[in-house]
Amino acid sequence: MTHLEELTSTLNDLVLINNDRIEGHQNAIESLEIQDADLKMRFAKMISNSRDHVSVLGDLILKAGGKIEEGTTASGKIFRSWMSFKSIFSGNDRTSILESCEAGEDAALKAYDMALASDVEMSVEVRQALMDQRVSLNGDHNQIKKMRDLNKSLA
Repeated sequence: MTHLEELTSTLNDLVLINNDRIEGHQNAIESLEIQDADLKMRFAKMISNSRDHVSVLGDLILKAGGKIEEGTTASGKIFRSWMSFKSIFSGNDRTSILESCEAGEDAALKAYDMALASDVEMSVEVRQALMDQRVSLNGDHNQIKKMRDLNKSLA
């Protein structure tokens, strides 16, 4: 595999992870009740962040001469199926949805950590873009965790 093929493969993995986030948070929004407007707004913001990330990653892939992947990861499909299955038994309560979303955020952070720690050659521009996106993801993760912890303390 050439340097550019490795780079585009790594970036496409992150595109797919962000696509997973978009679908996962969309599923979460659909599972929420009308009184959960705060969570719906938070998840909508996270969807917007992931769309922005996909756009930036897509530009970087095209600059490297690659083709942008579409769809989601197999593990993301499994996670969303599990989340749907879990919701049947949990009654779609806020805590369960927040816990499921936090697990998804953990997976996204891990994917970025792996990409940044890999041996793939990256320009300063690419590395900075990935670090910026990782910071954004970490902020989303911390918000979800804070909301989950608050919700647990009120239960």
